[in-house]
Amino acid sequence: MARRAWHVHCQTVRRDPPRMASAFRTPGWTREAPPHPLHPGRRAMSESKPKTLVILAAALGWNLIEKHKPATKIAFRPVAPGPLSLTCPAQATLRPALPPSRHGIVASGFFHHDLARPYFWEQSAALVTGPRIWDAARAAGQTVGMAFWQQSLGERLDLVISPKPIHRHHGGIVMDCYTRPEPLYAELCADLGRRFDLFHYWGPLARAKVGRWISEATLKILARPDAPDHLFVYLPSLDYDLQRHGPDSPQAAAALLETISQIEPLIAAAEAQGREWLLTGDYAIEPVAPGDGAIFPNRILRAAGLFHTRETSKMLYPDFFTSRAFAIVDHQIAHIHVPDPANLPQVRDLLAAEPGIAEILDRAVQSERDIYFPERSGDLLLIAAPGRWFAYPWWTDPRHGPDYANQMDIHNKPGFDPCELFFGFPPPHTSQKTEKIRGTHGRAGPGHEIAAAGLFPEAKTFLDLATRLRSHLSPAS
Repeated sequence: MARRAWHVHCQTVRRDPPRMASAFRTPGWTREAPPHPLHPGRRAMSESKPKTLVILAAALGWNLIEKHKPATKIAFRPVAPGPLSLTCPAQATLRPALPPSRHGIVASGFFHHDLARPYFWEQSAALVTGPRIWDAARAAGQTVGMAFWQQSLGERLDLVISPKPIHRHHGGIVMDCYTRPEPLYAELCADLGRRFDLFHYWGPLARAKVGRWISEATLKILARPDAPDHLFVYLPSLDYDLQRHGPDSPQAAAALLETISQIEPLIAAAEAQGREWLLTGDYAIEPVAPGDGAIFPNRILRAAGLFHTRETSKMLYPDFFTSRAFAIVDHQIAHIHVPDPANLPQVRDLLAAEPGIAEILDRAVQSERDIYFPERSGDLLLIAAPGRWFAYPWWTDPRHGPDYANQMDIHNKPGFDPCELFFGFPPPHTSQKTEKIRGTHGRAGPGHEIAAAGLFPEAKTFLDLATRLRSHLSPAS
């Protein structure tokens, strides 16, 4: 988000259709099937192969279902999560049915060594490596769509919709969604009578309204005669109040019921069309320990003289060019980058003395767990203890924080900042009080199962779900 993101000018931005590389061009199709009305270069799906709807719901954990026992006909079941229970790694795992060591997404951001800067919440599909689970279906003439997934821009798909605001050079943003075909967003806004509100998607104003918009827009897409044969949709809004109030709170129970109310119409529409469907969570949120559950690895490294800063107008900015160690954090996972291997023993000893850190994994152990990816993974990977999480700040005096510290800025911070879910003072500044965070995620293993329903009741793990979905989408299956 831009620093002055609250000065908003909403308008539709026109774009030229993206130029696709030859590897992403639509292959030739058989002549027997009629042209697809929305995608004239493709052919309609054979009626003998069922269509599918895949719903990925943020923070839909089995612990949430067991705790609150929502009244619903959806038959939930527990499934083991991926080894990194984070947003982008989970979404990336589902697309090629590969672990992080092969698809390359090891957090919702990464540090680019050549450019010496962090990148969070990037949208290019090229960041996710590996063949897609729908490639065979598209090669056979079937159509595939994706709504509101991260790293979906440039994906080999027939329909895409994703938030894509325009950041103005003088501050403020133009709210917009990227769609392919391009007119789709304007058509959905006209059908729904309202635009997609980015401030309901993330920040202090993030709320269930954004999930309702996505659910209703998905219903409109499914109702079109040119709806994709296979549609993937992401519902984000359950996550917000679970982080604000914790998964055991009354607010979490209400958020779960709200999310189920977004999901049930999608399942009903899919079944009415004869579509098969899969519903799955991506991670389970656990309660934060009483008090302040935050751990500050960059403060630890700075106090030891390993993390360097430069002072500008009394604000401390990171100096990644000269730092000997620094952390890129995402909830309960932290990637520690140590440019000179000679400093690794000192860094490891420093961090091992922090009681909130449960595990410190070197490259070899990360590789054994299928979570190490060259150039993106840290030399060390930290996993927080239960109820603890990693915060990115390196300063201790709020007056010395960089200008983005109290702003909703998801791209410049070297880590995910859940404090952006709260207002600071004065508004529209965001909070810097880590003690406000009551729910977190990232840890895997027993007790962190996600909830799933629909297809593949025999699947035991999230990766198994993805593998079975790949086989299911194959025309040869």
